[in-house]
Amino acid sequence: MVRSKSISDHVIDIISYIVVTIMAVSCILPILNTVAISFSDKSAAQAGIVNFWPVDFTLSSYQELLRDDLFFTSFRNSVIRVIVGGLINLVLTVLMAYPLSKSKRYFPQRNMYMWFLVFTMLFNGGLIPTYILINNLHMLDTIWALVLPGAVPVFNVIILMNFFKNLPDELDEAARIDGANPWIIMIRIFIPLAVPSIATVTLFSIVNHWNAFFDGIIYINSSSKIPLQTYIQQLVVEIRDTSMLTPEEILRISEVSSRTFNAAKVFVTMVPVLIVYPFLQKYFVTGLVMGSVKG
Repeated sequence: MVRSKSISDHVIDIISYIVVTIMAVSCILPILNTVAISFSDKSAAQAGIVNFWPVDFTLSSYQELLRDDLFFTSFRNSVIRVIVGGLINLVLTVLMAYPLSKSKRYFPQRNMYMWFLVFTMLFNGGLIPTYILINNLHMLDTIWALVLPGAVPVFNVIILMNFFKNLPDELDEAARIDGANPWIIMIRIFIPLAVPSIATVTLFSIVNHWNAFFDGIIYINSSSKIPLQTYIQQLVVEIRDTSMLTPEEILRISEVSSRTFNAAKVFVTMVPVLIVYPFLQKYFVTGLVMGSVKG
């Protein structure tokens, strides 16, 4: 028999919808404002009169963006970082989460490694020791300085480990009886079943690498090697020497302001994540919920 909802249940539902709507609007409005500024005339943007709709619509900022070689170089660096760093995160997360999901009968030292992981979540070596280490390993000004320090994301390991724990132990026992070794069991049985959780931690890794900017400031010295978010973070109003520019270039630069130009860059950096997220979203809730509780 299905119980009908009481008035209090309806009130709770309405309050929940209102809260979720307010949170969604608070996330969407800044994006709409950024897009509106990027398509607005420079005088309107500098005057601060642009809200959520372009004022004096123009494509000047995006036309100027297409001529910014450093922006596309930084964009390429971030794509490479996401691919390399994401693959490293994925492989190491799976290789650590799977054995840690086993009982002490199969992995007697499990608790020792778990305490080690928890300790690294609470404490770190600090910025200066980390910089000295990376410098001594000759990784400064290379992509490895951006992807190796965070090669094993502990939070992702715990999510995937708990997902593996929630899978029936009978799967492992049956495979062992059939003569499968641990590698075969992990690759052919557990990884295919853990696709929702793997997709979730992969999304976390992609977003983390794409949005990271501080490590690029610390470890990268060459402008041609900085990731996109570091480039965006360092955007400032530049005073250019116009004596070496042609009249056409001066006219083109005068058509955009730093605010509209930077807004165009910020919007373009959001597009890749907005494209990737829908493909992984269907796994997100399942992977996160099942990987957040211990079976």
